[in-house]
Amino acid sequence: MWAIEKDAALRSDFCNLTILDRMPDLDRLRDRMRHAITAIPHLGERVVTPPLRLAPPEWRTDAGLDLDYHVRSLALPEPASLRDLLDLAATLCATPFDRSRPLWEFTVIDGLAGGHAALLQKVHHTITDGVGGLKLSLSIVDRERNPRGVPEVQRIVGDEADREREEARRDPIRRNSAVVVARDAVAYRAQRSAHLARTAIGAGVDLALHPSSAPDRLGSSIELLSSLRRQVFVTDAAHSRLLAQRSLGRRFDLFTFSLDDALGTAHALEGHVNDVFVTGVAGALGMYHARMGMPAHELRMAMPVSTRGRADTAANRFVPTRVLVPTGPKDPAARFAATREALRHLRGERAVAAADSLADLIVGLPTSMLVAATRTQTRTIDFATSNLRGSPIDLYVAGSRITENFPIGPRGGSAVNFTVLSYCDVMHVGINSDPAAITDPDTLLECLDESFAALLALGGGR
Repeated sequence: MWAIEKDAALRSDFCNLTILDRMPDLDRLRDRMRHAITAIPHLGERVVTPPLRLAPPEWRTDAGLDLDYHVRSLALPEPASLRDLLDLAATLCATPFDRSRPLWEFTVIDGLAGGHAALLQKVHHTITDGVGGLKLSLSIVDRERNPRGVPEVQRIVGDEADREREEARRDPIRRNSAVVVARDAVAYRAQRSAHLARTAIGAGVDLALHPSSAPDRLGSSIELLSSLRRQVFVTDAAHSRLLAQRSLGRRFDLFTFSLDDALGTAHALEGHVNDVFVTGVAGALGMYHARMGMPAHELRMAMPVSTRGRADTAANRFVPTRVLVPTGPKDPAARFAATREALRHLRGERAVAAADSLADLIVGLPTSMLVAATRTQTRTIDFATSNLRGSPIDLYVAGSRITENFPIGPRGGSAVNFTVLSYCDVMHVGINSDPAAITDPDTLLECLDESFAALLALGGGR
C-alpha cells in the first residue's frame, strides 16, 4: 500500500465529510485527538522507510507532533453552498500528505449557510481501514453536546509486529545502526520465507500421511486457482468504454436514502442492505451508460471485504475483491436477485482466505514491479463500493451536533467510488469520481435518485 503510491493515481487516503450544526470548539477537538492517539498509536507516528527497502517501512513515534498542524480551521466566504464545500474538500483531499509527519489531517470549515460548519477528516489507509476509521471517529465523538468525561475507547494497534517495532524504537542503537537495519531485514525475509516453507511442507506431510485425500486436495487446489484467477490475476479490461478515461482529478458528490426503506426492500427480497446498496448503484450506472449513448449490461466492481473479528485490533483487516454486477436489467427485482447471487458467491471466494499468504509472496517485490502490477489490475475495474455501519443515534463533536456524515473512499484507479455510511436513519453516500470518466455528474446523480426510488419501492419505501 505504501510502496505503490509512487504512482499518484494509486493513493490510498480516505476522507470523511461531517456536517455540523455549528462551529466546534477547536481546543476541545485537539484534546480529543490527544486522547485518540492512545487508542490508535499510529496517529502519533510517522512512517520511516529503511535504506534500499531492505525491510518493510516501519512506524516511529513523532516526538515533535504538532496538533495545531493536524487540526486546523479555515473559512469559506459566507454563505457558502454545498458545492463550495465539496469543491474545497476535493482540493484538500487531493493534496498529498507530508510524509515526514503522521498521516492524518482534520480541517474544520466555517462559513456554511445557516451557521453550519463541517469537519473534513483525511486519514491514510496505512493507519487504519474503514471499520477502524469508525472506531477512530468514536474516540472523538460524544453522545451529548457537553459531556462531563471522556469515554474509554478500544485500542487499535497495527499487527503482531507492533510490539517488536516498539522495542526497536526504544533502543537507540538498534534504531540508528545500519548494520542492525540490515540484520533485521535479513531476519524479516528469512521469517517470511520460513513461514511459506512451513506451510508448503506441512501440506506435503499431511498429503503423504493421508494419500486418500489427494483427489479432494486436487479439487480444492483447482478451486483456489480459479478463485485467484477471478480475484487476483484478472487479465481482461474493464467493461465500460464510457468510463475508460482516467486522470488525477477528483470530484465529490453526496447522495442519501432511507435506512428503513433499504431494510424494507432487503427483507421483501430476502437479501441484505448491502445488496440493496450495490443494486441501486449498479442500476444507476446502467442508466447513466444508456443516457450517454453507450449501454453496458454488466460492470466490474471492486469492494473491500472486512476480515476483522469482534476482538480484532489490527489497523487494517480487509481484502480487496472484484465481482461482475448486472447493470442492464430494467426490472429492479431481477437486477437485485442477480446482484445478491453475485455477492453471495463473492463472500465464498477461496482467494479471500488466502489473502495473507499472497501478501507474504508479494511484499518483497521491487517497487516498480508492485506499481506496474497494481496498475494493470486497476485497469480491470469500472467502479468501487464500500459499506460501513455507523451510529443509530445523534452524536456530537467538540460541542457541535453531527447532522450528516459522508464517507469518501479512495478510487484505487477506478472511475468512481461509492461509499455508504449509516447515521441515525439515513444512508449517507459519498461519491468520489474521476472527472475524466464521469463527464456528466449531474446526470449520474439523477440516475442514482431514479434507481434507488424504483428499488426501494419494492419494499414499500419512497
